Amino acid sequence: MRIFYVCFFCLTVFCVNAQEINTNNNDLKLASLPYYSYGRGLGLTSPDSLFKLNIRFRMQNRMNYIQNEDQDEIIDGHIRRLRLRFDGYVGNPKFLYVIQLSFAPGDVGVIEEGDNLNIIRDAVMFYRPNRHWNVAFGQTKLPGNRQRVNSSGALQLSDRSINNSRFNIDRDFGTQVYYLNENKDEFSYNIKTAVSTGNGRNVTNNPDNGYALTGKLELLPFGIFTNDGAYFEGDILREQKPKLLLSAAYHVNNKARFTQGQLGDDLYEKRNMQSIFLDGVFKYNGWAFMAAYMNRKSDNAITYNPLDLSKFRYVFVGEGMDYQLSYVFKNNIELIGRYSTQKLENQIKTFSPNTHQYSLGVTKYFWEHAFKIQSELTLDELQYVSGDTKNNWFVRFQIEIGI
Repeated sequence: MRIFYVCFFCLTVFCVNAQEINTNNNDLKLASLPYYSYGRGLGLTSPDSLFKLNIRFRMQNRMNYIQNEDQDEIIDGHIRRLRLRFDGYVGNPKFLYVIQLSFAPGDVGVIEEGDNLNIIRDAVMFYRPNRHWNVAFGQTKLPGNRQRVNSSGALQLSDRSINNSRFNIDRDFGTQVYYLNENKDEFSYNIKTAVSTGNGRNVTNNPDNGYALTGKLELLPFGIFTNDGAYFEGDILREQKPKLLLSAAYHVNNKARFTQGQLGDDLYEKRNMQSIFLDGVFKYNGWAFMAAYMNRKSDNAITYNPLDLSKFRYVFVGEGMDYQLSYVFKNNIELIGRYSTQKLENQIKTFSPNTHQYSLGVTKYFWEHAFKIQSELTLDELQYVSGDTKNNWFVRFQIEIGI
């Protein structure tokens, strides 16, 4: 494994230095930033231009009415997300940084003895010698499925799909190298790679020799979307020409500790996992369509407590499909529909149901995705291996605001 890391580093240095250095248009719109940039926030630049700092925030305030079958109704209000972000450069625009902190209870989670405080979402440095190459070192999102790469603040509905919540590969610490070949109205492609720990964010206890490898290919047959439109959902900018993104990613996590790779509960034994992600995004004249396939596999997915074999935890293995269609009217009101299916592998189907999810939403945009009001109705159909079914549903209202 050490040889792999050395070769990876040498290849990175060789490829980057083989390119002509050109800092024109080398702004902060990097493909590997944590979330799509609507503006430049509150910016500070030193008189000698040796450093630049942008400060941004966003928050999501949410109300839910939840009705699960055979349970009492729930009325819930909470701060879903509260994020603070800093980005800029130091010394030279080719050397950039991004820091993103989270403060909402759902982001931080329960602090348990021996665990780290989990407010750090992104802490990553970039070297960007020209418009083609990005090299990152630190903790940030891996180049996984499209909806996960998009910011939670750039979603049409109030949250990501059930498949994203179960199969995504999330944030990790490591090195990423991107080669971007993007053109306005011509065929374009991006190649994205990552070597990371596989342990997820802010994990420092019990270091081991596990690792994760990620590779992704993105194709844009008709050129890039307007204003980085591949990184936010819905055609809020009303593309004047049809735009299409097709992507495929493969991820290997060797000696993974958690039930969902970088996420979930601790496994009793480490497992090797493989994930596949296929995505398609189409936008034109207010219409947007997205389809996604996700899959996770692992041999011998169930792990048992060696001190009590009645206790077990399992890798969440299976596959899912998402389909999402929307239209933005000229008054910036959007109608959205999403249908998701989730099917578990035979190893774990007795522990968790297969699911069909139906969602309808209405969103009003005041300032693109940075200031919007969202409402959503979602129905979950749960199908258990015993043949029983349950229908759960919720109504949600959410306000998002940020700079």
